Amino acid sequence: MLRDSLEARSPDPSEIMIDDPEALAQKLTELETEHRDLDAAIEAMQRASPFDGIQMQRLKKRKLALRDQIVRIQSLLLPDIIA
Repeated sequence: MLRDSLEARSPDPSEIMIDDPEALAQKLTELETEHRDLDAAIEAMQRASPFDGIQMQRLKKRKLALRDQIVRIQSLLLPDIIA
């Protein structure tokens, strides 16, 4: 079940139209929510004893991938301004 959700990944932020800030903001919100949910799941799993190390690794890897997507979208929404 969790494996299915990991494989059913959301589209890459680069696939979203850059000139549509509303779509980017919506995607950012979705990714941040999923990131928080994964964080809670990881914490709950760590409290449970014993926990599945492989499953934990998968959750952490997915969480890092989400963080990368979040940062990418944030950089699209707030471009660097060179002074």
